[in-house]
Amino acid sequence: MSIEQPINSVEFLIVGGGLIGLLTARILKDAGADVAVVEKGKIGKESSWAGGGIISPLYPWRYPDAVTRLALWGQERYPKFCEQLAAETGVDPEWRQSGLLMPNLPVDEQRSALEWAKQFGYPIESIDSHKLKMLEPHLKEQPSALWMESVGQIRNPRLVQALKRSLVESGVPLIEGFNVDEIIVANGRVQGVEAGGVRVSAKRVIVCSGAWSANVVRGLGVELPISPVKGQMLLFKATPGFLKRITLLEGHYLIPRRDGRILVGSTLENAGFNKEITASAKDELLGAVAELAPELTQFEIERQWSGLRPGSSNAGIPLVGSYGPEGLFVNSGHFRNGVVLGYASARLLADLVLGREPIMDPAPYSAG
Repeated sequence: MSIEQPINSVEFLIVGGGLIGLLTARILKDAGADVAVVEKGKIGKESSWAGGGIISPLYPWRYPDAVTRLALWGQERYPKFCEQLAAETGVDPEWRQSGLLMPNLPVDEQRSALEWAKQFGYPIESIDSHKLKMLEPHLKEQPSALWMESVGQIRNPRLVQALKRSLVESGVPLIEGFNVDEIIVANGRVQGVEAGGVRVSAKRVIVCSGAWSANVVRGLGVELPISPVKGQMLLFKATPGFLKRITLLEGHYLIPRRDGRILVGSTLENAGFNKEITASAKDELLGAVAELAPELTQFEIERQWSGLRPGSSNAGIPLVGSYGPEGLFVNSGHFRNGVVLGYASARLLADLVLGREPIMDPAPYSAG
C-alpha cells in the first residue's frame, strides 16, 4: 500500500507519525483494528529520529513509580519485538545490551539509586575506578560509578523505519503532509479531523503528536500541559569498539553504535519550536566529551542536529488515555523517554481504546 494512499473514514485515526504513533498503530493493527496514521510532515522525522534510543530513563530513581512501571514493561519486551520486526521487514532496529555507566555520582545519589534498584529488583552495581577502567578504557578516570549492565539501546531511526515498513506491508495507511487543522466534534463526540479542506471521518482520534500535541487539541478549547524542549546532539565517526557502553554524566551522554559512531547528547533548551542548531550547544556537548572521554575528539564530527521533545509538567509521566470529548485519546508527553516508555504506553492506550484489561493501572497516566 502506498504511503500516500488517501482515506475517507477509519475506526481509529492516529494523529502523529512518530515512534509513539507508529507503535500505537502497530498494536491496534495486531488486534485486528481498522487504523490509519496521519502526519504533518514526514513519518518519523521529528524527535523519534533525533533521539538517542537509550532503553532506560537517564536517572530512573529520580522519576515517579508510574514511569518505572512503563519502563520496566518495555525493557523486558523490546528485544523480542525488535527481533520480530527485523525478521518481518529486513530492517534491524539494532537493539543491543550496551549497559549504562554513571560515573562520579554523589554518595547520597548512589544510595538513592541502590535503594530504588532493591525496591524494583533492578540490577545496579557500585564500581570503583579500576573496574570502570576495565569496562571502558577510553573514559576519563573517575573515582567511582554506577553500572547498570542490563540496559539496552535501540537505533531509533531504524526502529521507526522498521515500524513504518511493517505497517505499510500490513495495509495501514500512512498519510504524510496532513497537518490537522481541526478535530471535528458533534454532540460531544469526535467525528474525525480536517486538514486543508480534506476530511477524514473516524470513530476515535488518538493524538500522538509529541511536542505539537497541545496545538492539535487547542481548537477544542482544552489545554494539554505539553510544550517543546529542544535538544541538540553531535555524532562522531569513531572506530567500532572505541567505546562499548552508554555513559552518562550530569544529563549528558555518549551512546556507541554498532558501526562505531558515537552520539553525544543532549542539550535542554526552551526555545519554542525553533530547531536551529547553535555553536553554543556544540560547545556544551564538547565540554561533556572533555569530561567523559576526551580522546573522542580525535575523530571527525559527522553532524550536529536538533529535535523537539514533548516536555510536560507531569513529573515525566506521559499522558495516556481519554481527553476532552468522547472518542478523543492522547498518548504524548514522554519528554526524554519516548523510546523506553513508548512501547508500554502504546500498549496501555490500545488496551483502553479496545476495552481490554490494561497492562497496568491507567490512573497515573490519565489525560482527562
